[in-house]
Amino acid sequence: MNSLRLVAGALLALVPASAQQIPVVEKHLPNGFKLLMVERHEEPRIAGGWVVKVGSANEQLGTTGIAHLFEHMMFKGTPTLGTRDAKRDLELIAEQERVRDLMRQEEASLRLAYRHGEISDLTSPGNLTPRYRELETEFRKLIDEQRALLVKNEFDRVYTTAGASGMNAFTSEDMTGYFINVPANKLELWCWMESERLLRPVFREFYAERDVVYEERRMRVESTPIGKFAEEFNAVFWDAHPYMWPVLGWPSDIPNISKKDADAFYALYYQPQNITIVLVGDFKPDDAEAMVQRYFGRIPAGTRPPPEVTTREPEQAAEKRMYAEAETNPQVDILWKTVAFQHRDSYPLDVLQLLLSGRTGRLYKGLVLGKEVATETYAQQDSRKWAGLFNIGGEAKDGKTPEDVEQGIYAELERLKNELVPAEELQKVKNQFAAFEYRKLSANFPIFMQILQNEGSGDWREVNEAGAKLAAVTAEDVQRVARRYFTPEARAVAIYTRKPGAAASEDPDLAGLSAEQRPVVRRIVESLAGEKDVARLKQALSQMEAQSANADPKRQQLQKIIQKKVAARIAELEKP
Repeated sequence: MNSLRLVAGALLALVPASAQQIPVVEKHLPNGFKLLMVERHEEPRIAGGWVVKVGSANEQLGTTGIAHLFEHMMFKGTPTLGTRDAKRDLELIAEQERVRDLMRQEEASLRLAYRHGEISDLTSPGNLTPRYRELETEFRKLIDEQRALLVKNEFDRVYTTAGASGMNAFTSEDMTGYFINVPANKLELWCWMESERLLRPVFREFYAERDVVYEERRMRVESTPIGKFAEEFNAVFWDAHPYMWPVLGWPSDIPNISKKDADAFYALYYQPQNITIVLVGDFKPDDAEAMVQRYFGRIPAGTRPPPEVTTREPEQAAEKRMYAEAETNPQVDILWKTVAFQHRDSYPLDVLQLLLSGRTGRLYKGLVLGKEVATETYAQQDSRKWAGLFNIGGEAKDGKTPEDVEQGIYAELERLKNELVPAEELQKVKNQFAAFEYRKLSANFPIFMQILQNEGSGDWREVNEAGAKLAAVTAEDVQRVARRYFTPEARAVAIYTRKPGAAASEDPDLAGLSAEQRPVVRRIVESLAGEKDVARLKQALSQMEAQSANADPKRQQLQKIIQKKVAARIAELEKP
């Protein structure tokens, strides 16, 4: 059971705060940085990082995926980190750009030939022009020379040598976050390292890293059973909002992002006025503020504010449906348009999610245990910075269809529309939040992450204010939002059936995970096989379900699969 506890603890999400407040100190640097600090002396470490208020929603068609690409590029170093010869390194980058500009001219002629039907595949090596091949050879020579100068992973190595751990980053539709845990006596090192990569970043290996991002997209989307369908379904769901394109970017955009595009993106969004620094741990706020000012204060303020997302999603006039045959178990996935972060209706929608989800929720009781049309169900409320959605779905039981599950979902929603939730049931789900509130102060990093994500969504104060708003939700509020948002014309429905002739894989759940995540699930499955304590399993599952709403974006799929495995083991042990 140790593996299960470790993974459950790593799934980063916390319940919104209520009466017990996180003591955040907010400061502002003269150049525009916001600084949020939480002093805690329970452990001699500091969780430090920063969030840039830019995500895929801030991109433009033609350069989708650039926010995620930047997540990668920000680890490439500075003039003093990552190279043996900074001067020659910069010269090589300039030479590479000169050659790439010429290559882009050839690529433009290829796209014209493609539009005219003269070639059928832009990616085929056989369609490349002789001039392009010549330039490609020159470019590779420049790359090889630069590689000889590189000090790979030096940024990470400096931190690791100093006792730091957990360096990582994430990109979502609304934000890009960077974080690490450092010993308390290494705060100055952190300030220097992080301010240096903002003040003097060097985007070396830009095109090689762009290829890495493209491959990541292929593995996470195109090589999974329903990845490409889920991406298409998301584009069907949104009519106008930039949430319609994937965080990883469209496949035709990623290879065409230039370093000039990246430089312009960085100058616009990675300016002090658009970044919030977060520190949680063993320090004195006055000392930490002075140190942050010393290092981050060197960075010039931006010259113009980043633009807001102004495109609004129009009111949907008719239900949308998508049918797909995939190498997966039959299932249904339904999306409804709802509300943005901190909208007054987001709180009853949060409560509605708790009423529906989990093994004690209405969907599981009604569709898995009651009508026996599903093997699993889920519900997810997702109020993002600019707009929101609500996701409900389930996997069909053998002999049943996705449409059977779909109708069962609608039946449960009709109950919520027509009958007030009993007071006891409503209080029970509120207690689920209250039961985990102590965890918001359990360790530096979970506190750090919830502050970071709320700040990226629009307001860090939500960690201290959301609890009271959730507690105030009434049965009438739940009924009102159920009637308001869960209408046929506001939804999109995806029906997945098994592709004819396709056999189920050994474990299709693992197909959508990264190479690093698959072994984690396998170890947990092995651990679960020897676990016979149903009560402990239920406790662990309940904890993960309560944390699921605000999980680290990169771990949400992993969390869902782990929950499924734990639930399956519980069901197996409870069989007569």
